[in-house]
Amino acid sequence: MPKLTIVGAGQVGATTGFAAVIREIVDSIVIVNRTRAKAEGEAADLRHACAFVGRSIRIRAGEIEDSRDSDVVVLTHSVPVEPGVKFDRTSMAEGNVELFRHWIPPLAQASPNAVFIVVTNPVDVMTYVTWKLSGFPANRVIGTGTLIDSARFRSYLSDHLQIHPDDIRAYILGEHGESQFPALSMAATGGRLLDADPMIENLFWRTREAGIEVYKCKGYTNYGIAMATALIVETIVRDGRRTLPVSTLIDGIHGVSDLCLSLPAVVGAGGVLRTLTPVLSEEEAQQFRDSASIVRGVLERCWSA
Repeated sequence: MPKLTIVGAGQVGATTGFAAVIREIVDSIVIVNRTRAKAEGEAADLRHACAFVGRSIRIRAGEIEDSRDSDVVVLTHSVPVEPGVKFDRTSMAEGNVELFRHWIPPLAQASPNAVFIVVTNPVDVMTYVTWKLSGFPANRVIGTGTLIDSARFRSYLSDHLQIHPDDIRAYILGEHGESQFPALSMAATGGRLLDADPMIENLFWRTREAGIEVYKCKGYTNYGIAMATALIVETIVRDGRRTLPVSTLIDGIHGVSDLCLSLPAVVGAGGVLRTLTPVLSEEEAQQFRDSASIVRGVLERCWSA
């Protein structure tokens, strides 16, 4: 009977709960939020939605103690972004590190065998911080990373190539942020490499700005990232062993160690089963190291054990 806890009942947390309901992934969902009334409202609304799916799902609001023995804990809670301020994921690092110092240890104590999925930005920094604060093995702490960026990239490629996104193998790697990069040297569909198409790089620049453009229009992003998060939850619960570009601890890959960044990882029961080492061009390998330098700089600014 898989149990999911979602910490944070904002737009992303609530939509992730909805995605988990319509995909019928788990048997039990607990929503934990700083404001209990918000969690109660989202839980009640999701219970009503359950009347339209084929699986009986127990949904309730709760406190950290109610999350006990969860199989998966999704972390979406964050300090607020000030209205009118230019969107910058790294600017939230200090506030979210302090927030996680309060929340992660008791959540880990309540569910010592859970897999933690980090959605909170800056996600690579917060994945590393969650790993350190939880005391979990690194494979049981996963950041959503560039999974959403890769999905956006494949969506644009699909429109351009007139091929279904599932049939396109193209990854955005590195930081979920300004220094992310497309691994064009291995992007392919039907066995044909895509790097010779001059339009592809333009589509990447659209991809990199996509989240910011949505944020400018509606003040947040929720549907895409919620579906990405639900896919990770489902892959863990059902031992899907899918290869997903997620943020995970990097240990000696392309000259990077002791940081969380996105590379293709095999995800299944228990979290990251193994991290793959893609063959990158020299330029791409350097871009990966550049991403590492940026994430390390943010960590040095806001994190000390």
